[in-house]
Amino acid sequence: MHRYESILSPDGPLASTLGNGFESRHEQVHMARAVWETLERRSHLLVEAGTGVGKSFAYLIPAITRAIDHNETVLIATNTISLQEQLITKDIPLLQAILDPVGEAEQPADPTVEGPQRRLRPVLVKGRGNYVSIRRLSLASARQERLLADPPARRSLHVIEDWAQTTLDGTLSTLPPLERPGVWDKVQSDSGNCMGRKCPQHAACFYQNARRAMDGANLLICNHALFFSDLALRSQEVGFLPKYDHVILDEAHGVEDAASDHFGVSLSEGRVMHLLTTLYHPRTGRGYLAQSALATGDTAAIDRAVRLVLEAMDVCRQFFESLVQVARESAKGAPEKPWQAAGQTGAVSARIRKPAVVPNQLTEVMNNLTIRLRSMREACKNDQDQYELNAYAIRASMIADDAASLIDQSLPGYAYWVEAGSASDDSAFQKVTLACSPIEVAPLLKQRLFSQPHSVILTSATLSTRRVAEDESTESAEMAFAHTITRLGCEGARTLQLGSPFDHSAQAELVIDTGAGSPAASSGREHSYVDTLAERIVHHVQETDGGAFVLFTSFATLNAVARRIRPRLEMLGMQVLGQGLDGPRQAILEKFRADERSVLLGAASFWQGVDVRGRGLRNVIITKLPFDPPDRPLTEARTELMQARGQDPFREDALPRAVMKFKQGFGRLIRSKTDHGRVVVLDPRIVTARYGSAFLRSLPDGIPIRRT
Repeated sequence: MHRYESILSPDGPLASTLGNGFESRHEQVHMARAVWETLERRSHLLVEAGTGVGKSFAYLIPAITRAIDHNETVLIATNTISLQEQLITKDIPLLQAILDPVGEAEQPADPTVEGPQRRLRPVLVKGRGNYVSIRRLSLASARQERLLADPPARRSLHVIEDWAQTTLDGTLSTLPPLERPGVWDKVQSDSGNCMGRKCPQHAACFYQNARRAMDGANLLICNHALFFSDLALRSQEVGFLPKYDHVILDEAHGVEDAASDHFGVSLSEGRVMHLLTTLYHPRTGRGYLAQSALATGDTAAIDRAVRLVLEAMDVCRQFFESLVQVARESAKGAPEKPWQAAGQTGAVSARIRKPAVVPNQLTEVMNNLTIRLRSMREACKNDQDQYELNAYAIRASMIADDAASLIDQSLPGYAYWVEAGSASDDSAFQKVTLACSPIEVAPLLKQRLFSQPHSVILTSATLSTRRVAEDESTESAEMAFAHTITRLGCEGARTLQLGSPFDHSAQAELVIDTGAGSPAASSGREHSYVDTLAERIVHHVQETDGGAFVLFTSFATLNAVARRIRPRLEMLGMQVLGQGLDGPRQAILEKFRADERSVLLGAASFWQGVDVRGRGLRNVIITKLPFDPPDRPLTEARTELMQARGQDPFREDALPRAVMKFKQGFGRLIRSKTDHGRVVVLDPRIVTARYGSAFLRSLPDGIPIRRT
């Protein structure tokens, strides 16, 4: 019997530790075996594990064993903070007590020693910007009157100062909310202004201590964003994660999007203006350049830098206003974009198909500012200000480079676009972003991830597009994962599909309601469609007396429905919570959990990564099959590329993506063996369209279906 089998057996050490809280599952053992073999062979594995399999233990036990017995380093990346915290605070300590019985005092770790050391060294890895710099906090505190623009900013600094006296790890995870979140920028750890061993706070530095712990660790836990940021930087030989032998990507259905974001380039008006107003705020006369402690010995140099900042502000406004005009011209006559964020009425998103669509004076002025800041740094006699000026010069230079890259469209195989949203109440400028991402991440991942000398394991509850029957051939079964394999570039990876141990046929019901009509046929009568949709939602919410998630693909539709159903449901004593309407995501989720009759309207992130167990969630209403909008810039670029290759973009890309997101939405309902409820689909295309059967085939076996 292998070690993982004995640990996961009904009479094993895990069962003894957890008691009645443990249940041996053959799916979990099967997954652990596949992970074990993959780590030994340094190969690749895609494993879809249904809800309740216990995939965390299934990959942690082999991973911890490799770290202890083979002196190897394993990196685990997840997409959500909640799973990272579960791993580092609950799952790993529990398994460490079983798999690593020799304590730190009995056998200290020595990274230079070859062979087994029987010592696990797990670390939660966070990006540098998550850590407060004690030195920069002290500097900001001493200069706050000239550095910070207003009393709310100074109050925010005082909150950080109080928190810094008690925090254990110095990271944002425990920082209270700030009136002016931008103040964090002035106190966070930053590679550009790090003094290293010259820093008087080096020994106490939260980031440096975390870095030392990371370098000595053999089990690294991080998020997808940090992992793919490092992967992108490694091509420039400036990665920050230590060498690892194995990679496990949990919640891997989000890998393509995470990789696309971090292999891309983005420049927002907010990013540029934040740097410039940090240097000098014309309305208040405050900022870094205005504070009197700047020891250059040359006030004329400061005046010249201030004039450059003011010039850069004018150029920035003109640059982004020109982009907004291009976007609005491109979007004339186009339907409302369903991915626009809540509250952004009038928002547009448009593809930029050719370079130099607007003049780029931003690169020139930011390069001039970079030169000026570097000149001041050389003349500065104060070490701390030298490092501050260096950091600001680096950021100005990066803005200049990003603007040039985006306007010149210097990255081939990328889609370029501009997004523009209405100005918010707390912003003096419009929210505008110019961005690009690779149309395909597969070639990049194949080169930088799957062709490297380490094993790669991807796991999620949704990696395939249909159920795989037990008697299917290996080749046929792999076809269920074909879309994921193609999009990620991991051809040749082994695939494994494991169903949920929950009895979905007895615990869940699928209700198909065609009464709202087809959203695809609602053009020109949107109000009528939304009115009918709202009626059907109220009907189904009343049938379960609340306890409902209502999932949308469009914030515009969510907002319109919320206006219609809120008064009616609140009259019945049901709390209605809307994403983007009633507070931050986590706050409204906690309110929902606290009231069994609540109704939560969610889009985007609420389709996945949300875990509500018990009677609190007994009704999941899917308003529309979750296809990506075809005119979304990146989707449009993928479609054009596939058409040029003679492929069918709908069958080979749009439909598989929608099916996997549909599975994610469906999976919100049954999260434990005692959960019961229904999933209601209000989109008739699931039974009227030829492709509708693809959604039904993706669901667990035996679920009863009722049509109304």
